Amino acid sequence: MTKNIMKYFKEFDCMQDEGVAHVMPIFTEVKSETDDEKQRSFDSSDLPILALRNMVLFPGITMPVAVGRSKSLALVKEAQKTNSLIGVVCQIDEEIEDPTQNDLHGVGVVAEIIKVLELPDNTTSVILQGKACFKLDRITTVKPYLKAEVTMLDEVMPKSDDKEFEALVLSIKELTFEMLQKMGEGAREMMFAVKNIGEPAYLVNFLCSNTPIESYVKQKLLEERNLVKRGYMLYGILSKEAQLVELKAQIQNRTREDLSQQQREHFLQQQIRTIQDELGNSEDDDIENLNERAASKKWNEETAAHFEKELKKLMRLNPQVPDYSVQYTYLDQLLNLPWNEYTHDSFNLKKVEAKLNHDHYGLENVKDRILEHLAVLKLRGDMKSPIICLYGPPGVGKTSLGRSIAEALNRKYARISLGGLHDEAEIRGHRRTYIGAMPGRIIQALIKCQSSNPVFVLDEIDKIGQDFKGDPSSALLEVLDPEQNCHFHDNYIDVDYDLSNVLFIATANSLSTISQPLLDRMEIIEINGYIQEEKVEIARKHLLPKLLKENGFAKNEVTFAKPALMSIVENYTRESGVRELDKKLAKVLRKLARIKATGEQECPKTIGVGNLKEYLGAPDYTRDRYEGNEFAGVVTGLAWTAVGGEILFVESSLSRGKGEKLTLTGNLGDVMKESAVIAMQYLKSHSSQIGIDYELFDKYNVHIHVPEGAIPKDGPSAGVTMVTSLASTFTQRKVRDHLAMTGEITLRGKVLPVGGIKEKILAAKRAGITDIMLCRDNKKDIDEIKGDYLKGLTFHYVDTIKDVLNFALLPEKVKDAVEL
Repeated sequence: MTKNIMKYFKEFDCMQDEGVAHVMPIFTEVKSETDDEKQRSFDSSDLPILALRNMVLFPGITMPVAVGRSKSLALVKEAQKTNSLIGVVCQIDEEIEDPTQNDLHGVGVVAEIIKVLELPDNTTSVILQGKACFKLDRITTVKPYLKAEVTMLDEVMPKSDDKEFEALVLSIKELTFEMLQKMGEGAREMMFAVKNIGEPAYLVNFLCSNTPIESYVKQKLLEERNLVKRGYMLYGILSKEAQLVELKAQIQNRTREDLSQQQREHFLQQQIRTIQDELGNSEDDDIENLNERAASKKWNEETAAHFEKELKKLMRLNPQVPDYSVQYTYLDQLLNLPWNEYTHDSFNLKKVEAKLNHDHYGLENVKDRILEHLAVLKLRGDMKSPIICLYGPPGVGKTSLGRSIAEALNRKYARISLGGLHDEAEIRGHRRTYIGAMPGRIIQALIKCQSSNPVFVLDEIDKIGQDFKGDPSSALLEVLDPEQNCHFHDNYIDVDYDLSNVLFIATANSLSTISQPLLDRMEIIEINGYIQEEKVEIARKHLLPKLLKENGFAKNEVTFAKPALMSIVENYTRESGVRELDKKLAKVLRKLARIKATGEQECPKTIGVGNLKEYLGAPDYTRDRYEGNEFAGVVTGLAWTAVGGEILFVESSLSRGKGEKLTLTGNLGDVMKESAVIAMQYLKSHSSQIGIDYELFDKYNVHIHVPEGAIPKDGPSAGVTMVTSLASTFTQRKVRDHLAMTGEITLRGKVLPVGGIKEKILAAKRAGITDIMLCRDNKKDIDEIKGDYLKGLTFHYVDTIKDVLNFALLPEKVKDAVEL
C-alpha cells in the first residue's frame, strides 16, 4: 500500500486515457478567473467529450493525461485550435476501445486544456484543469469524436462560518500527515503540498483525486454534490488507508529482521567456502574446465595471453555476483571458436566439377571460377579465398549454389541472411559492457561451423538497411576485404580473428543498392535468367525427382512429356528462375496424388499437353507472335525483361497538322522517349537520302505507340525500331517479313550495342522470327550462345541507321498505301 501511495504522490507517472494507472496531478492552487475566462463559454447541447480510463478529474485539479486514441487526438487538436472547453468523463469499463453513452459514467467535469505536450516517445500528453461538474444527458455525435448534451450541476458549499466543516478538514489534514509520516522521507514533497493548501474545498478535491483508490470510488466522490458529505466520505477512505499503511510498516519491520538473519547465514556460507578452498575441497570446477579446454586450442601467443588475463579476472570474481556469469560466458565463447582448425579441401577437380554439374544446370561462369580457385590452391598450397558476388534475378539458384560449392569442396557451410539488417552490431558484435551482449553473425557462424575455412553465403546483400544504429554495409567492408579480414575484430570477442580462409559468396538481385566501396571488394558474376530450354532440363533433371518423392510417388512413376514441360514454362510461368515452375509442377502432382489416394480412377502415368488444362486451368500467360507487315509503320523490336526476353511492336502514324507535335504513348520511360526524338530528328536531317519530302514534316503530326500500355517500358534498345517505323510511315514502304531488331541510335546515325542479347534472340525464335538485325559490336554476344539456340535464325550486323533502313525497308509499298 505504501509503495502505491508513494507512486502516486511522488512520481510524475502520466495517466493514459488508454491504460490503467493513477497520476500525480500538477499542484496548482485554483486562482480567480480572468475576464477572458469568464467570457469563455461552451454549448451545453454539443460539448466535446474526452473519455478517460481509470481516471476521474475533479473541479480545480490540474493533471496531465497521455492521449493515444485517434478520436481523443482529434478532439484535443480541435479544442486547442478553437481554444474551447471540453468535457471529461470516466469510462465504466476500461477495456472498451470505442465507448458509447452506456459505457460512460453519468457525471463528468468541464475542463480547460492548459497545454499540449509532444513527448520524445511520440506520444501526446495534455494538461487539463477541471472547472465544473455536469450531468451527461445523451450522446449527440460519435464522429470524429464524441459530443454530448449536458446539464451543469451546482456544488453545495458549506457556509463560511461552518465550524463542523472546518473541524472535518482539519481532521482530514491531520490524518493525511500521520499517514505520510509513516511513509518516510519519500513523502516529504507531498506533505509540503498538503500543508500549503489553504482553500478547504480545493484540499478535499485534491485528496479525492490523489488517494490511491479504485476509479469507481472516486466517481462516487465526484457525484456527491455536497462538499461536506464528500469530505466525510473522504475521511472514511483515508482512515482505512491509514490502517493499511500501519499494517504494511509492521510487515516491513518483521521482514527487516528476517533479512538480517539471511545476511548472517550468507556470511557464514562464504566462510565455509573459503575453508573448503583452503582444504582443496571446492566443488566449483569452472576454472579447471576452462583451463583444460584452453590447453587444446591452437591459438597464437597474443590470444593465449589475452585468455589468461581474462581468466584471472574471472578467478577474482565472486561466483554469486552477476559479473561472474558474464565473464564466464565470454571465455566460453572464446573457447568455442575454431582457432586455426580447418577442414581438408577436395582437390579432385573432376569430382568437384561433377558435383557442381549434378546439383545445378548451367551457371558455367560460376563453376569455372570455383574450379580455377581450386586449381590455384592445389598448385600453391595456400591462398586467400575469393570474395564472390552472384548477381541475378530471383529463383536462379544463387543461394543453393553456395551449399553445393561447400559440399564439392568438402567444407562446412553456413548461410547468413542480411536482408533487412540495419544494426552494425549484427556484423561486428556488441561490446561486453552492454547487457545481453553477444558476438556478431560472422563469429556465431564460425562457432556453428567449427571450422576456420567454411563457405559463407551472405544472402541478399543488396537489401541491407541503415539507421541511427549504424551502417552494416560499412562494417562488411572489413569482412570482405582480403587485405583486412585476416585481422577481423569483433567487438564482443575483442581479439583479431583470421577470416582470409573463409570463402564468402554474396548474393544480390540488384547492384544499384550496394555501396560502391563494397562492390569494389567483390568479384561480380552475373547469373542471367534461364532460357526456356534450360528450364525444361532443370525441371526434368532436378525438380521432378524431388517433387515425386515429396508427393509420395516412386521414381519415374509419373513422367512429363517434353512438350508439356515446354507448355508449362511458356504458358503458366513468367520468371527468370524456376520457383514458379516448381510450384506448378507440384500442383499437378498433388492433384495426381489425390487421384491415386482416392482410387476412384486410374492415375495417369504420363502428363501431356492435353492434360495441363485439367490440372492447371487455363494458361496464365500468352507469348507474343509475329503479326506480319501488311501495314506501314509497324516494326517488330526486341526487349529484355526481368523474366526473360520479349518481342514488342512499334507503331507509328501520321495525321494532318502543323508538324509541330510528336505524340508518344504506351507507358514509355524517359530514355525511350528520347530515342523517339532522336529518330525523328535523324529523319528530318537525312530526309533527302531516305527519299522523304521534307515538306511532309511541316504538314503532318506524328504519333508513335508501343502496345500493352499497362506495362512500363524504357531503355535505349528500341532506337533502331523507332527510326525504321517512322521511315516506313513516311515512305509507305513495306518492312521485310519476319524481321526483328534491337539497338541504340545516335544523332550521327550510329547504331550502338545493347544488352540482354541472349534473352532477346530466344524470344524472337519463339515468336517465329527468322531474321534479327543488331549492332556489329553485339556479334561477340552471339558467339557465346550455344549453337542449338541459334538454329533457324539469320543475323544481320549493322553499323549505321542507313544500313538498317537499306535492309529493313523493301522497295515496294504496302497494300493500300496512303498518298502523302
